[in-house]
Amino acid sequence: MQLNDEDLLRYSRQILLKQVDIEGQQRLAAGRVLLIGLGGLGSPVALYLAAAGVGELHLADFDRVDLTNLQRQVIHDGDSLGQPKVISARSRIAALNPQVRCVLHERGLDADSLSAAVAAADVVVDCTDNFTTREAINAACVAAKKPLVSGAAIRLEGQLSVFDPREATSPCYHCLYGHGSEEQLTCSEAGVLGPVVGTIGCLQALEVLKLLAGFGQPLVGRLMLFDALNSQFRELKVRRDPACAVCGGDGH
Repeated sequence: MQLNDEDLLRYSRQILLKQVDIEGQQRLAAGRVLLIGLGGLGSPVALYLAAAGVGELHLADFDRVDLTNLQRQVIHDGDSLGQPKVISARSRIAALNPQVRCVLHERGLDADSLSAAVAAADVVVDCTDNFTTREAINAACVAAKKPLVSGAAIRLEGQLSVFDPREATSPCYHCLYGHGSEEQLTCSEAGVLGPVVGTIGCLQALEVLKLLAGFGQPLVGRLMLFDALNSQFRELKVRRDPACAVCGGDGH
């Protein structure tokens, strides 16, 4: 993708970075990202990817903006109340960077539509808040061999990892969490501080930019844990499970 003078000026501060440069910016402009969930995590992801010049954002969320969302879901505002979140997010993105193309998925993604949406993207970002959806997203990414940037936050804690089925040693979400539990608390039940989801969302956006532009070392095989109460980050190694029910027989 060719960059014009306006592009060179708009993205000049990141083009100055040797890790990005013109070629990296062109890769971002050609990139397609599927962002599932436009809440506390998805808000900063969408804003920073749009600001960075990612060419196409596929926005998926079936919910509408509620007053309780505004404490942390910074892509929405008071004028968005009652609107579908994908519509609200598209408006904010258009105001921030009209060059970004938005593809909207306003209804919940079933198995077929999820597979098609994942196949149409270069990177998938999971910003959802329930285990069943996360498992479905992971399975679709493994099947399509698409990298998945997964983040979660609740109360004063957050976590982040990247699962890349293109790499032989990469675990998948199921390797890490197994069959999980549907008894997990949500933010509406346990609470969450806005900057906590903001921090994890910003880190998710960073991982997406690294994957698209091809620089740095993504968080593949590593789980980053954020303790907001004590302002501490920890990192755990995550190994691929050769007997995993999702990725164990996929030819890795």
